[in-house]
Order: sequence, then structure tokens, then C-alpha cells
Amino acid sequence: MARHKPLPVDPIAEAKRQWVTHGWTDAAAGMSAVTSIMRTQQIMLAQVERALKPFGLSFARYEMLRLLAFTREGRMPMASAIARLQVHPTSVTNTVDRLSRDGLVRREPHPTDGRAALLSLTAEGRELVEQATSALNAVFAEPGLPDDDLLQLVRILARFRKEAGDFADPEPLPEPL
Repeated sequence: MARHKPLPVDPIAEAKRQWVTHGWTDAAAGMSAVTSIMRTQQIMLAQVERALKPFGLSFARYEMLRLLAFTREGRMPMASAIARLQVHPTSVTNTVDRLSRDGLVRREPHPTDGRAALLSLTAEGRELVEQATSALNAVFAEPGLPDDDLLQLVRILARFRKEAGDFADPEPLPEPL
């Protein structure tokens, strides 16, 4: 994404003004929030994509490699990867197909379920994801907001995601005997 000269006015603030002018006052704040988050996502994704480009990775491919690298043995069932990445199974399949073609991931038979596949990170995949993570951490270390704002933003977004049914609080552990 090419950098450009900043606009002289915030287009989302102008859109909110137009919403109010057209009598949609009840929806104006929500429209501003939704479009602000969507534009912010575009900006942040562009930064992430710039960091990953030298490694030939999209964010989806990076996420899959990083997920596998986080496991003890560098492998997991495909169904578990789909659940954790929270994307459509077809998207995960396409991502795995490309990673497999590039020699970064292998599909292996599941040891106990003949219908399932295990995804396994190759040595090349592990090396690439570690290099890409170093580049991404430079983006993550300086996301453009002060730490206090980041903490508040993450809390607000987590509350929104939880209320939308994205996750539930874990059950409390029983008291030790």
C-alpha cells in the first residue's frame, strides 16, 4: 500500500456529520465506530503485509505457521487449526495447500482417526516463521499507540468479542485437595 498525503479532513468525521444531517443520528456513533475499526484494520494489515512480504507470506500463511510452531511437536489436527484460526475450513485448506506446495507444512495421516489429517511444520517452515516473527515483532512493538491506550483498546475489543460470542471465560479450576 503506497503511502499518501494525509487528507485535510477526517472522512469518517465528515460521514458522521452527514449521518446526523440526514437524520440518522441514532446510528451516527455506531457508523463512526464500525468504519473507524475497518479503516484501522486496513492500515494495520498493510503494515503487517509489508513486514511479511520479504518472506513470501500472507498473514493467513504466517498465522498457520506460527500456530504450528507454538505446539510442542510442531503439529496439530487440521480441525484444531480451523477452530483456533476462526476462519472458514476452505480458507484453511487453501492456506495449507500453498504452504505444503512450498515445503513449509506437511499433511500426515492422523494416528487414530483415519478421516483426519495432521498438519506438521517442516524444518524450513519453522525457520521461516521464526524469521517472519522477528520482522512482525518490529510492527507489534510500535503499533502507533501509547501503552495505556493499547491496554484500554484491547480490553474494549475483548469485551466486544466476548459479548458477540467469540469466546467465553474459562471455567474456574477446582480447589486443590
